Amino acid sequence: MATLSYYLGIDIGTSGTKSLLIDSSGNPIAEATMGYALATPKPLWTEQNPEDWWTATKGTILAVLKKAKVKGTQVKAIGLSGQMHGSVFLDSRGRVIRPALLWNDQRTDAECEEITRRAGGRDALISMVANPALTGFTAPKLLWLRNKEPKNYDKLKHLLLPKDEIRRRLTGELATDASDASGMLLLDVVKRNWSKELLSKLDVDPSILAPVFESEQVTGTLRKDVAEMLGLSPECKVVAGAGDCAAGAVGNGIVKQGIVTTSLGTSGVVFCHSDTPQYDRAGRIHTFCHAVHGKWHMMGVTLSAAGSLQWFVQQLCTELAKKKGVDPYDVLNEEAAQVPAGSEGLFYLPYLAGERTPHADPFARGCFIGLTNKHARGHMARSVMEGVGYSLRESLDIFENLEVPVKEIRLSGGGAKSQLWKQILADIFGQKVCTINAEQGPAFGVALLAAVGDGAYSNIEEACKATISVVEKVAPQRGPQKSYQQGFPVYRKLYTALKDRFADIHQLG
Repeated sequence: MATLSYYLGIDIGTSGTKSLLIDSSGNPIAEATMGYALATPKPLWTEQNPEDWWTATKGTILAVLKKAKVKGTQVKAIGLSGQMHGSVFLDSRGRVIRPALLWNDQRTDAECEEITRRAGGRDALISMVANPALTGFTAPKLLWLRNKEPKNYDKLKHLLLPKDEIRRRLTGELATDASDASGMLLLDVVKRNWSKELLSKLDVDPSILAPVFESEQVTGTLRKDVAEMLGLSPECKVVAGAGDCAAGAVGNGIVKQGIVTTSLGTSGVVFCHSDTPQYDRAGRIHTFCHAVHGKWHMMGVTLSAAGSLQWFVQQLCTELAKKKGVDPYDVLNEEAAQVPAGSEGLFYLPYLAGERTPHADPFARGCFIGLTNKHARGHMARSVMEGVGYSLRESLDIFENLEVPVKEIRLSGGGAKSQLWKQILADIFGQKVCTINAEQGPAFGVALLAAVGDGAYSNIEEACKATISVVEKVAPQRGPQKSYQQGFPVYRKLYTALKDRFADIHQLG
C-alpha cells in the first residue's frame, strides 16, 4: 500500500502566520493560525520583529501536525508565502539588525524621490522594473536605512523578504521567488532577475540579494535540527513559494487570462493573470511576475480593505468587541444590511495607511464624509464596505481601460465571508462575483506549489484545475447597482478635492 503524501503551505501574514496541510489531491486536512503584534513607532510607520514570524511558524506547524495525526515523514514539501515588500536586514552572522519595515510603512517618500531621480525619471524607472517607486516597496526601505541609520546599513550583509527569512531559518538557504522579488523594485520584471542597471544607479551591491527562483522550484531541504524540532523529515523539500498576492491568486485558480480575483484581506487586491509582461505607463497599477512559471500579473492595491472594518470594530465599537459570545462583525453586518445602498449620503475613504491604487499617495488619510444626525453605526459600517468597494472598482476600471479581459471575478479573504459585502461588491462592480471551494488563500496556493515541486502535478495549472471550483455566484441587484453608479463619481471626486489638504495634515504630524 502506497504511503500518502502531504504538503504544507505557510503564509507569513501581517497579523499572523497560517500553516495549512493538504493531501496530494488538494484536500485541506488541518490548519492553524498564530497572531503577533504590529508596531507603529510613529504615525504611518509599521514594523515587526522577524522572531515573531519564526515563533508562529514553528507553533502552527506543530499544531497542524498534531491536529492531522500524520507522520512527519509523510510531509514531502513545504511552500512559503508572505506579506510582500517587507525588509529583513541581516548582518554577516545572520542576525537581524533592526525590526523589519512592512508593506504599509509610509516613511520613505524622500527615498522614492531619490530612486526616481537616480533612475533618470519615472518613465526610465518603469522601463527598468515595470513599476514606479512607491513607499511600500522594499528598495526605498533599503535607501532609508542607508540615509537614516547609516550605522545599521554598514552592518548589512543580506536583505530578505519576510517569507524568505523563514526559508533561511528552515533550510539555511538564501533564496526568493520572482513574484515576491517583483515587489522590491529591484527586479527586471521582464527578464525575471535582478536589474543590474538599477542596482548600479542606486549604488546597491547585488550580493545582498538572494538568488531568484520560479515559485515551484525546490530551494533546499530542512536543516536536520529544524526537522527534528518540528517532527518532520530532513528530506522535506522547501519550494520557492510566492508573495501573498500571487500565492492567493494561485489559491483562487487565477492561472489563466480572463479570471480576476478580488481579495478582501487587511489590504485589498484586484489581480489578473497575463501571459505577457504588459504594464501601465501611468504607474497606477503594479506589474509583477506571477507564481505561474514564466507568466506575469497586474494588480491594484487598496492598503486598508478588511483592515478598515477591523479598525472600525477595534477603535469605534469597543463595547461590541468586548462582549462575550457576540461576533461584532455579525452584528455590524446585520445593522448595515438594514441601511439602503449608498448609506444615505455617507462616504468613507479607506486611506488609513495612505493609498496605493490609483493615487500612490502616502499622505492620504481615512475619512467619513457626509455625516448627519440621522446616521448611526450601521450606516458607518456599510459606508466602510462601500468605500472599500469603490476603491477596488477603481482598479477594475484601470484594467478595463488597458483592455484587460475580465470574464469572471472571484472573491477571497476574510471580508469575502460576509454575504452583505459580497453583494455590495457585485452591485458596485456591476457584474457577478464568485466564491470557490478553497478558502485558505495564499497558504493553499503555496501548498499546491509544494505539491508541484514534489511532482504530484506536472504544473500549477494542472493542480488548480484538479482542486479548485466555483461554488457560489452573486449577481448585482438593479436598484443598488444604480445607486452605486451615481455614488462612484462622487467618491472619486472626494480624493481630488482633499489631496492638498491631506498633505497639509501630514505636515501637522
